[in-house]
Amino acid sequence: MTVMSGGLLGRLRIEGPTMPEAMARIARIITDAPEAAANAGIVDLAERAGTSTATVTRFSRLLGFTGYAKLRVAIATETGRAEQARWRTDISADIAPGDSMDRVLDVVATADTRAIQATAASVDTAAVERVAEAVAGASRVELFGMGSSGTAGREMAFRLERIRVPVWFRPDSHSALTNAALLGPGDVAFGLSHSGRTREVIETLSEAADHGALTVAVTSFGRSPLAEVADVVLTTSVHETTFRLAALSALHSQLLVLDLIYIAVAQRTYERTAEALQVTVRAVAAHRVAEPGRSKPRAAPARPDRPQP
Repeated sequence: MTVMSGGLLGRLRIEGPTMPEAMARIARIITDAPEAAANAGIVDLAERAGTSTATVTRFSRLLGFTGYAKLRVAIATETGRAEQARWRTDISADIAPGDSMDRVLDVVATADTRAIQATAASVDTAAVERVAEAVAGASRVELFGMGSSGTAGREMAFRLERIRVPVWFRPDSHSALTNAALLGPGDVAFGLSHSGRTREVIETLSEAADHGALTVAVTSFGRSPLAEVADVVLTTSVHETTFRLAALSALHSQLLVLDLIYIAVAQRTYERTAEALQVTVRAVAAHRVAEPGRSKPRAAPARPDRPQP
């Protein structure tokens, strides 16, 4: 059974335009004014969307709710959570060619922060823990991604290999497919794609699934073809700016999700991780300019004492 995470409003902003016309109107009404939608009855929402109450019910079920009442609760809950985390939301994501660098900095920083906050607010921590448990004990971990998603995959591979996880990032589709075919039960395969529609990533994750590996999709589209072939789906939120389309803006949110998994793996392999980090710090110490008054590399922190049973 596929496990999914993801913010409701973020999903609607991304997936709404791909829904049937009547449902797309419902999604737009909710994302344009979520507070009003949370207080609207099913008849009111249907009238505003120019559709029927039956369509609103089908829309709710499509999103995984038993009915509109549950959808209203989810909207209200997420709206309240976002309100607590929101800051400087009055800054538009539009950047004009003549805007000052201070203005550009404000827009980019706000867009990235809001995307990270929205992703963090909706992360399914149980799904993250499931993936971390599998990675910590895996005999082989493979990461697949193209373009900017590939950048996130490379970073994750770098982090995991430094704590002695047997991990590989595949930069091309042929090597990705052939290595996916070598996976099996006990292995983990990650597919990274903002759109969830990158053919090479879908084919590779599907190949890994056919051989029994745990498959994990990191995508902004929880109903995408990539999500359909994954055991676990971790969704990300994006906030575009004028010169950065969604695929480019997704990188920070992808790194947040992957960093959570990395930390969770490190927690589960603490002794091995602490020793590996200490060894690697020492290995590169000679290539760093020494800090004033410091002649030796800083050691890894000792594990906190725990009471004996």
